[in-house]
Amino acid sequence: MHPPKFILVTGANKGIGYAIIKKILQHDPTTTVFLGSRSATRGQEAKKTLVKEESSWEKRIIVTQLDVTEEASVAQAQKQIQDTIGQKKLYGIVNNAGIAMGPLQQILDVNVYGVHKVCSKFIPLLHPTEGRIVVISSAAGPSFVSRCSPQRKAFLIDPKVEWTDIDTFMKECLNITGGAKEFASRGLGNGSSYHLSKACVNAYTLHLARTYPQIKTNACTPGFIETDLTRPMAKFSGKTPQEMGMLPAEKGTISAMHLLFDSLEGNGRYYGSDAIRSPLDKYRSPGDPPYTGE
Repeated sequence: MHPPKFILVTGANKGIGYAIIKKILQHDPTTTVFLGSRSATRGQEAKKTLVKEESSWEKRIIVTQLDVTEEASVAQAQKQIQDTIGQKKLYGIVNNAGIAMGPLQQILDVNVYGVHKVCSKFIPLLHPTEGRIVVISSAAGPSFVSRCSPQRKAFLIDPKVEWTDIDTFMKECLNITGGAKEFASRGLGNGSSYHLSKACVNAYTLHLARTYPQIKTNACTPGFIETDLTRPMAKFSGKTPQEMGMLPAEKGTISAMHLLFDSLEGNGRYYGSDAIRSPLDKYRSPGDPPYTGE
């Protein structure tokens, strides 16, 4: 009998996070999941829906109010989970909470600073040698890096990058007021806010992997999945999500489940939606050969 596994998933009341929770519960009967949700009410509604599918999940789902942008909320969630697991350790943290639309500051607050807040608080609760951190990123990150100048590209894929350097870089970007033209003049492509945030969170993944080498920390893209985050794109284009090529949320769990439960060769890596290692500086299509470089 394997020891129980405790796993936190942020932004888990809907979309890909909800699908990951369901897959975890189906995959390993020893797991207890902390369903992180900015709204406790929506978190409880998500739990009810899951329990309707399988009543035995009732005791294996613990709703955790968690707004990744609020220090107090993250601290309270950490206390709740610490009190629940006692002397035991967390097995996994899945950083899934994210947004795609809004001002750059708001997007960075959720997609990068939010991941930093969660990891800073919860890594002390992780198992020191068996713990895993999964960062739900996006192919938008490598696509952004591919359009950067050689100097910017080298910075964003440097395995020795420090969090303070990433923070300084984001502050520089927040001070750019000249739009796409100024971003381009600084070697930063068109400065797409979402793409930029995913390049930064991939860099933070590199930093975490080097800082905590015994913990398996990796990032992945779920693929082009139909969620509240992507539906506005379809509406804007005048097409249905299916016509845009969006896949159901369940298809967005493949890489995350691989990084959570399977044997992994390396650390601080980025994986495609097909659970195959991919480069940080250019897009790799699902089905293409694995990336083998360092």
